[in-house]
Amino acid sequence: MKKHSARVAPLSACNSPVLTLTKVKGEDRPRENVVGSTADGQAANGGAPGAEPATGRWRLRCCIKVTAVQVRKALWGVAMVMCVCSSWAGSTQLAKLTFKQFDAPFTLTWFATTWNCLFFPLYYIGHLCKSPERQTPRQRFRECCRFFGDDGLTAKVFFTKVAPFGLLWILTNYLYLQALRKINTTDVSALFCCNKAFVFLLSWIVLRDRFMGVRIVAAIFAIAGIVMMTYADGFHSHSVMGITFVVASASMSALYKVLFKMVLGSAKFGEAALFLTIVGGANFVFISFVPVILYFTHVEYFGSLEDIPWLYLCGVAGLLFAFNILVNFGIAITYPTLISLGIVLSVPVNAMVDLYTCEIHFNAVRLIAVLIICLGFLMLLLPEDWDQCFIQLHAKLQSKREEPAEEEAGPGSSLNWSRRARPSMSTFTH
Repeated sequence: MKKHSARVAPLSACNSPVLTLTKVKGEDRPRENVVGSTADGQAANGGAPGAEPATGRWRLRCCIKVTAVQVRKALWGVAMVMCVCSSWAGSTQLAKLTFKQFDAPFTLTWFATTWNCLFFPLYYIGHLCKSPERQTPRQRFRECCRFFGDDGLTAKVFFTKVAPFGLLWILTNYLYLQALRKINTTDVSALFCCNKAFVFLLSWIVLRDRFMGVRIVAAIFAIAGIVMMTYADGFHSHSVMGITFVVASASMSALYKVLFKMVLGSAKFGEAALFLTIVGGANFVFISFVPVILYFTHVEYFGSLEDIPWLYLCGVAGLLFAFNILVNFGIAITYPTLISLGIVLSVPVNAMVDLYTCEIHFNAVRLIAVLIICLGFLMLLLPEDWDQCFIQLHAKLQSKREEPAEEEAGPGSSLNWSRRARPSMSTFTH
């Protein structure tokens, strides 16, 4: 029986989870043999009365087992939706509060990105707990480095395949935090959901992905929502700057994911953890001078170290780190669509908080814009064969409606046979 292998594309802290998931489903050969031997024995015995109940019991056990697995995965999905929603909405709200005491968005971005160094150590702890073949940290590191090529992680690979994604990561988070300084959290979280539409458009243009009409409509909804959101505040310079920042952040997020898929492909969990750890380490080593320069030039001046609200900074960084763990590694226990659903549900959560704190005025234009953007996001979650699934579901529902009518009809009544034939004829006609 083949093992399941899952591959993910690491996401930025502000990314919606467009995950590259590859599962290879193996066939259960021993069970097929059991079924075949049961059928053969039944034929040899001339349809023995004990063979059919045994087969029925086996099928019942299989159905119960499959259903239990799906229910367990769905329950994990509900918990995952709540965790993703709370971590994403919590980090957004806490960052908004942090700027009232610590107005330094780039320093906060640098501090939160440095926490990515914890990804690979936490992954290795999980590897020691779960994997039957335990490896040393060096062995595991070398095996994960094969993701970058046969030569592993070299200086050339770092500057060509890692550093650009680190810059995109920092730009995504920095622009998102800059937007929080200008506009309310509801507008920021809603507008950032447009990044999924941008991913589709870039994938369609750059990666030549399959064209889907429903996703084009979703992209149009996203663009219309951006325009309506800008119109809701009357095109004031303050709100226009905030909307520009968050749309640019969503664009950087989309560019990050599309380029990652084009340059590096998809990564296993260990490879993704190593990649994010390298991004965090590179941020600490190469970008630390930028907050220092901003401090001495008084662009982001925050007084002494005692004046820094460390509790708020650690809270924002911790929530973003937890969010990244959930969206990058949550597919191991639940469905990717449920993880994405947690992000869009953060919009009404932020709206309720803003409404309670009286930081937002919900006029009709803003409300319609938020609903349009969220609707477009949900449309982008539809699978590629959603139309065929809908047709099959409709056919199943129609067949279930016809079954009671056939049971009520008596076998000896010609009138009932004629009445039963009419619905089936109309069904095939449509």
